[in-house]
Amino acid sequence: MGALQNFERRLEQAISGAFAKAFRSAVQPVEIAAALQRECDNNAQILSRNRRMVPNLFHVELSQPDLDRLSAYDSAMATDLKDQLQDHADNQSYVFPGPVRISFEAAEDLTTGRFRIRSQAQAQVQSNASHTQVRRATALVEVHGTQHPLHPGGTVVGRGTEADIRINDPGVSRRHIEFEVAGTGEHLQLRVRDLGSTNGMLVDGHRVATTGLRDGSEVKVGNTTLTVRIVAEPIEGGAGV
Repeated sequence: MGALQNFERRLEQAISGAFAKAFRSAVQPVEIAAALQRECDNNAQILSRNRRMVPNLFHVELSQPDLDRLSAYDSAMATDLKDQLQDHADNQSYVFPGPVRISFEAAEDLTTGRFRIRSQAQAQVQSNASHTQVRRATALVEVHGTQHPLHPGGTVVGRGTEADIRINDPGVSRRHIEFEVAGTGEHLQLRVRDLGSTNGMLVDGHRVATTGLRDGSEVKVGNTTLTVRIVAEPIEGGAGV
């Protein structure tokens, strides 16, 4: 019995067959599992001879009737779908840049029995900065909805544990770039320099080794974009990780 058939059997057993009955004339779990695997196959990016990066965030869009049928089982289904994707990734030497997340949403243009999948690769980002440090900072970077302060003396971004801002992106080196802050207030100056990384960096779409930055500058390392924010006064909000 194939992997998808095994997956469907496990799912049906986990919920006593109720899901299969509810979906007899609509979207089948095995169809979603197969589509998620194809989404990985179609979006795999070569990192090295034996490693390819694939998306880790998946949005499954269904018609409202299908979503209503699914609502009672979406937690169990998402768990099994993630397990199935991990098995597929292991077999294909795929690497996820962060935790795998699968969500289910309604789409008005879809009819019963039809669905589509949107995906993206989003690396996990961490730093040791406290909320107070974020609130008091006059220079920050925003990435994936979080803010991280840039400190005078240098802030290293990379995949390694020694980096100040750690990005779990396979395309990012252990010590990839460093942000340098000098001056204060109107005299604040901000630069970024590459630390001899494997893949280099792009600043506002241009490949450079070092350059000055302004508010709104976008620095791309691997598949992750960091947006620079320079504020005249320390902000009171923010969500450092």
